[in-house]
Amino acid sequence: MTDQLPTNIPRRILALRAIFSTNRAYRQFEERFRYLLERRRAEIAAGVIAEARCVALIGASGSGKTTAVRHLITTQTDLISNDPETGRMDVASLSVPTPATLKFVGQTTLAALGFPLRREKTAQTIWDMVKDHLAARRTLFLHYDEAQDLSRHQTPKELNSVVTTLKSLMQHPVWPVGLILTGTEELKTIVNHDAQLARRVYPVEFPRLNPLLDTDRVIHLLSHYTERAGMSVGDDVATTEFAARLIHAADREFGLLIELAISALEEAMRAEAEKPEVIHFTHMFRKRAGCIDGLNPFVAGDFERIDCRRLLDRGGET
Repeated sequence: MTDQLPTNIPRRILALRAIFSTNRAYRQFEERFRYLLERRRAEIAAGVIAEARCVALIGASGSGKTTAVRHLITTQTDLISNDPETGRMDVASLSVPTPATLKFVGQTTLAALGFPLRREKTAQTIWDMVKDHLAARRTLFLHYDEAQDLSRHQTPKELNSVVTTLKSLMQHPVWPVGLILTGTEELKTIVNHDAQLARRVYPVEFPRLNPLLDTDRVIHLLSHYTERAGMSVGDDVATTEFAARLIHAADREFGLLIELAISALEEAMRAEAEKPEVIHFTHMFRKRAGCIDGLNPFVAGDFERIDCRRLLDRGGET
């Protein structure tokens, strides 16, 4: 396996980052997406116009939800992302802009569809244009990342307008479009704001890792990535105690844990080590967080007390 790996460290790390590790939430998300996609295509083939549905993928920062959607969209061989000849775009994906006013979101959606707005228009006109261009591009799904921002700093009236707009996309009388919403816990505020919207949503949540239940799984992941890096697994990292430390360092988030593991493997590569050891994870976290060793979860005895999201933590020192 080592002979097949690029010798250049940045390229080796890119190869590791290209690995996609599934979990139960991703498989649930993929199954729901494929169901809605096949149903929508069957309706189009039969000339039936039926309201579309929404999948809401909810998880904390670092859970891996954005990567999950990107992987799903890019690995579906029967999806056309952007056909220059026909203009077909099966899935349009964009991040909710800031500020997330209904007008600005509409403008950004138009740009994602390839139609940047060059003149000032009202919000209603912009969203009418969005619906027209979704139909023209034969778009089946519209993905909004960081969708929780749609509810931030909104008055009740503005939030009602957001919800009404989302429902109108799925209920369009000519070309209904399914939605994929990815966001943090705040996204629940939107989907639960209106009962009519909630009944059209299939929620999928990325759960946090459990240091009591997921250590074996984490050890397996470490082994997998280490082998793909052309290394052997160090005895001091293939333990349940170390897996618990890594879970805590990642704030119990699946995507962030993989990110930390790859960064530690890079430390081992640069040290020309044959296998990753605790010291490589220690150095990695020290560089990442800028913390003292007493607040490094790979060093401290009482690591569970550490807030691993804090940067440059000196434990109260000035």
